[in-house]
Amino acid sequence: MTERQLVFEDFSDKVGDVFPINEDGVPAIPMILKEAKPLNPAYGLPGVRPPFSLFFLGKDPRVLPQRIYRLEHQELGELSIVLVPVAKDAEGVTYQAVFN
Repeated sequence: MTERQLVFEDFSDKVGDVFPINEDGVPAIPMILKEAKPLNPAYGLPGVRPPFSLFFLGKDPRVLPQRIYRLEHQELGELSIVLVPVAKDAEGVTYQAVFN
């Protein structure tokens, strides 16, 4: 798993990419990165990366609980990201990850 600090630029060009969940005991739901957006720097901590937010769509009707999940990406490798379910519709469940 990656130990480096993730930044907005790691994700800004990956909208539309699939980040499958890869861990035992969790449904292998492919998470599609739907949006990556920088947040107001005033909400971040001084001297830390600028804050940003990611929205993933899980094309599955099951709602996963808020927690850290291990996702994979062909370029970024394995990532541990806290996902929070924020919406559900006919397409699936939208999850948000906030980095600040």
